[in-house]
Amino acid sequence: MKLVTYDDGKVGRIEGDEIVRLDVPDTRTYFERGGAGDAGERTPLADARLEAPIVPKKLIHTAGNFREHEEESKRVNWSHEIAPWIVFFQNVDAIIGPDEPIVYPEQLTNELDYELELAVVVGKAGKWFTPEEAMDHVAGYVIFNDITARDIQRREMRSGVFSFCKAIDTFCPLGPWIVTADEIPDPHDLAMTLRVNGETRQTSHSGRMSTTIPEILSHYSPLGYSAGDVVSTGTVSGVAGFSEDAASLYLRPGDVIEAEIERIGVLRNPVVSWSEAHPT
Repeated sequence: MKLVTYDDGKVGRIEGDEIVRLDVPDTRTYFERGGAGDAGERTPLADARLEAPIVPKKLIHTAGNFREHEEESKRVNWSHEIAPWIVFFQNVDAIIGPDEPIVYPEQLTNELDYELELAVVVGKAGKWFTPEEAMDHVAGYVIFNDITARDIQRREMRSGVFSFCKAIDTFCPLGPWIVTADEIPDPHDLAMTLRVNGETRQTSHSGRMSTTIPEILSHYSPLGYSAGDVVSTGTVSGVAGFSEDAASLYLRPGDVIEAEIERIGVLRNPVVSWSEAHPT
């Protein structure tokens, strides 16, 4: 099942070419209640304006989890180590949905980058559980594009902590919908691709993670999960900032990003200038 949020906060499931509205106020409530019945309203999918499928209480980042991403950072002598088990929280107010614009804050950064990630949606509250118990807490999966200001990131990483570089307004595209776990029997067997203006920049496979999804979820479980929390699993190789010609690959206003993961779909977002987003 594909779960969507659409048209100013309605929650629904996709059935063919239509969205069937569900009788809940938001997607987090859907997971807290363990599901919901139909509300008796149908909308053609083509006529709906999709939004971010969920705004969690917590969005937990996993950084450096793909070996290939770690290796590409070493090839360009990135300023700090990128390795498994870097963890931090996202600013959930930065979340945007499909086709919503990423605002380029040129007064803050000259090095805006993309990061394709598979994210896990937690279906029920829990804490202190083992990897063997972890998949019982998984409700589904969603695409996450971890937009990053690399110049800010380098400054932040001198302290060993980075967050602002990834948490600026609109830097958290999520979507286009949540695909429930029953439709993805093996989340470690998914092709992953990110394109900018139709040009492939990242291509990989979810099976290349250094630590598995059950291990990740168990490792963070002492933090305690709420139903609807989201956990990212790290980006793959091909980011602009870790390439030999980074300056030519950083995002610019007018670019269109398509983040695609097999069995989930395509999350598309344009990049716009600050002045275009804030004309007044």
